[in-house]
Amino acid sequence: MTKLQIDQEYLKEQLKNLLLTPSPSGMTNDAVRYVCAELEKLDIRYELTRRGAIRAIIQGKNYSPRRAVAAHLDTLGGMVKGLKREGRLRVVPIGHWNARFAEGARVKVHCDNGQVYTGTILPLKASGHTYNKGVDEQPSDWSNLEIRIDEPVNQIDQLWDMGIRVGDFVSVDSNPEFSKSGHINGRHLDDKAGVASMLAAAKAIRDAGVEPELDCHLLFTISEEVGVGASHILHGEVAEMVSIDNGTIAPEQNTCEYGVTIAMQDSSGPFDRPLTQHLINLCKREEIEFSRDVFMYYRSDAASALEAGNDIRTALICFALDASHGWERTHIDSLDSVASLLVGYMCSKPLFAEHENVIGDDSEYPLIAADRERLKM
Repeated sequence: MTKLQIDQEYLKEQLKNLLLTPSPSGMTNDAVRYVCAELEKLDIRYELTRRGAIRAIIQGKNYSPRRAVAAHLDTLGGMVKGLKREGRLRVVPIGHWNARFAEGARVKVHCDNGQVYTGTILPLKASGHTYNKGVDEQPSDWSNLEIRIDEPVNQIDQLWDMGIRVGDFVSVDSNPEFSKSGHINGRHLDDKAGVASMLAAAKAIRDAGVEPELDCHLLFTISEEVGVGASHILHGEVAEMVSIDNGTIAPEQNTCEYGVTIAMQDSSGPFDRPLTQHLINLCKREEIEFSRDVFMYYRSDAASALEAGNDIRTALICFALDASHGWERTHIDSLDSVASLLVGYMCSKPLFAEHENVIGDDSEYPLIAADRERLKM
């Protein structure tokens, strides 16, 4: 199959729209609605799980075994921990991110009554004119942060009358910026850049009228940042899943800044070797810029899927991301490479030929063949 062209303008449009749609873990419905509408435009059938995640399918020449690609719609965020006497709000994180990256963030507080208030997360000692060196000596910790609401409020009773309550969700503004150099800056590129790449790959396949070799699920999960991820979304027919997430750019990492990175291992352990090698071979065959890397301090949707008991092969492909979970930056060429690899993967031949089982030819492993016959009885 000739390598399909990725519509970069479409990819950037999807990424921008997703970044402008708040979706901290636990409050993802608006992002889910957006992706569902986009799938309808692409004429891709989908269904929602009970929890609100999306399971779409691009039908292939063969029903089973199925493939899946997964990216998460949920992002980091915050929650109101308390209402303060002077009219400000205590805040705690949703997901795992450092308090130093919250300082100065523009946010929205989402109330049960439908009201949405804008504000800023500030350290308790926010002014050098008042606290002098105290602003530098205050530890960076969530207990030393508060939200200043953009309303004429300086008493706790006013907050209550506005409808603000403990447990209200706080979304953090992305403030996306697309530069002429191709760099994309903003919060929550993890993992909305992965979602946009997946949509761009699906569009390339639909526009070309290509029928993949196998049915392929497009999975959009809604709780990866809090560890749940793809644990509940897979069908039993799915034999292999490729997750899309960020690859961190740092001196001790081997992430490809302008291509796709194949993760060999994350904090949950090594990824499936045959599936990972298959992705590497696709990059070589399709001349997609890539590198290999190991990530010791984070995990992806794949880990939660395995921990839930799914008997599947898993792999992880990554777009480049600088300053993950902070002021993030990626590049359109990296996202294009991710989308191109996804197209190549979804359209590739099955991982194993019909006469093979998972560790070699049937004739070499009679016990496995016998077990297969027993299971048919």
